[in-house]
Amino acid sequence: LSFISLPTGGIFETVENEPVNIEELAFKFAVTNINRNRTLMPNTTLTYDIQRINLFDSFEASRRGNYLNYCVCYMRGLYSIPFPSLISLSALLGSDCPGLTGGVPARGTGWHWMGSGGQASAMSSRKKAAVLSSAALVSPGHHTWAPPPLRVAAGPSLIRLQELIKAPSRYNIKIKIRQLPSGNKDARPLLKEMKKGKEFYVIFDCSHETAAEILKQILSMGMMTEYYHYFFTTLDLFALDLEPYRYSGVNMTGFRLLNIDNPHVSSVVEKWSMERLQAPPKPETGLLDGMMTTEAALMYDAVYMVAVASQRAAQLTVSSLQCHRHKPWRFGPRFMNLIKEARRVCLCPQARWDGLTGRITFNKTDGLRKDFDLDIISLKEEGTEKAAGEGSNHLYKVWKKIGVWNSYSGLNMTDSNKDRSTNITDSLANRTLIVTTILEDPYVMYKKSDKPLYGNDRFEGYCLDLLKELSNILGFIYEVKLVSDGKYGAQNDKGEWNGMVKELIDHKADLAVAPLTITYVREKVIDFSKPFMTLGISILYRKPNGTNPGVFSFLNPLSPDIWMYVLLACLGVSCVLFVIARFTPYEWYNPHPCNPDSDVVENNFTLLNSFWFGVGALMQQGSELMPKALSTRIVGGIWWFFTLIIISSYTANLAAFLTVERMESPIDSADDLAKQTKIEYGAVRDGSTMTFFK
Repeated sequence: LSFISLPTGGIFETVENEPVNIEELAFKFAVTNINRNRTLMPNTTLTYDIQRINLFDSFEASRRGNYLNYCVCYMRGLYSIPFPSLISLSALLGSDCPGLTGGVPARGTGWHWMGSGGQASAMSSRKKAAVLSSAALVSPGHHTWAPPPLRVAAGPSLIRLQELIKAPSRYNIKIKIRQLPSGNKDARPLLKEMKKGKEFYVIFDCSHETAAEILKQILSMGMMTEYYHYFFTTLDLFALDLEPYRYSGVNMTGFRLLNIDNPHVSSVVEKWSMERLQAPPKPETGLLDGMMTTEAALMYDAVYMVAVASQRAAQLTVSSLQCHRHKPWRFGPRFMNLIKEARRVCLCPQARWDGLTGRITFNKTDGLRKDFDLDIISLKEEGTEKAAGEGSNHLYKVWKKIGVWNSYSGLNMTDSNKDRSTNITDSLANRTLIVTTILEDPYVMYKKSDKPLYGNDRFEGYCLDLLKELSNILGFIYEVKLVSDGKYGAQNDKGEWNGMVKELIDHKADLAVAPLTITYVREKVIDFSKPFMTLGISILYRKPNGTNPGVFSFLNPLSPDIWMYVLLACLGVSCVLFVIARFTPYEWYNPHPCNPDSDVVENNFTLLNSFWFGVGALMQQGSELMPKALSTRIVGGIWWFFTLIIISSYTANLAAFLTVERMESPIDSADDLAKQTKIEYGAVRDGSTMTFFK
């Protein structure tokens, strides 16, 4: 049985006095693994030729391009060039190499930030920088109703964060962007600035080496707590050794392109791990020993895609490329189409597996990868152990997949609200919480005892009973401390807080259990639980003391105006009655009945008698004077009816005054209290009531 040897070339970046990079190792591993799998290429054996170029030497890259021109022209078969980086790729494609610019397929694994332009033969199996930037923008704030203020700590390539930079103008979000120190230098000044500014949502755009060093510095700064949310854009976050931070409670999120949940992917990762563990020790990079990085997985997929396309191209007749002639290779575009369509050919028919990095499809115009999935992973304490092979228990998973981001459909969170609440509840078990409170009867009081008390035993009250019951249910340990300034919490003119609210903001306490009123301004800076009591502001003032009735207290049922009108009415009726009695002849009589012929007559309704008649009717006592004429009787009847109404009203009001003492209310609302200065009032300093009156 004869085998056809198919040469495959690789051009890789290198730095002087540095070991072989991971992409080159992955390239060799992929070629070896493909040769072992005879189901893919039964009669073909891949061979590789490695060329290394200096990362910062464009002249060297151009010279290697001319060498590659010779190789492409005279080596039998196809020459595929998986290149890992954008820097040397630009220099290489710009060199005088008809093999690259004329149709020989080149497969890239570096990140891409613009169109390919004239280099139609270059393809990228990774993603555009804008795609990663968009995913980084939507992922950290998925769990919040309002976007939190973000601090972005970026590396030298700010262009990769172009979507984040545009975010403030598109969304209601505040972003601060700071540049990380180059290399693995000290980032603690930047971390100190974030800690002082109380910035708890941070996005780090850096490599996994820098991420590993930053995590160590975060731990040393005391910022590895549950209050901080760190998001890393590196795709190798899952491969870092995060055991020291696993139980810190920190919220750490990242991306993962490697499809490690697929059993066949895990099989390849195991083989890779076994080979890496047998290799000589490598410099410290923060990665778990033997862990496959995303760059290595992308390189593996690139070689595998070329192998699939080469197997299909074996049925075609290929003409050689003439040397030193700037003439495109006619077979190049056809082979590029085979690579683009390689996704339709199953790389592993038994498992229907597309690649280590999931589904692999390419854009027909620019050759960039599209329609791929990024797993959103979060650091969890309950991460499941998963050994990758005999004696390799170091390859565990401390990550939980909480969602998937797709370049077409966007973000899809698979972690339900119920799971999140369960995780929060479970995370409180066996944790020690600092509880701040304030003395307020009957919520929190000093316990009376003949013996000296210490710790939580010093206090008692409703809040302490509530806290104890919560501790029994959730399993946490608590330490009660009185607020240092003895205040609830209010904001001054400078926007600074005091009291229990300040201790919560400064993270001097984990929670406050006290009769703390929920207000709008407080809800902006701290979170409240459901209230255990609902109440409002009540105004209490002293009831006025009762007074002894005075001499003229009988006049109180009617107002002075009414009394004056009654007196004037009595005088007026008396005068009218006097005048009418003078005119009518029936009110005149003979004072001497024995002498009927006497010319002397008299009238009883003199001015004083008329007034007496009115007063007698008003007092309901009557008088000896009785009107005889019809006119005087009409006037007297009208006056009697008027006095009946007045006396009835007076009697009713007098009864009310004798049974119920009238209370005068000087204030009817809080607004009346705030406007007046006569009545003095007080409230608890820096409490919600004091803030209300301000």
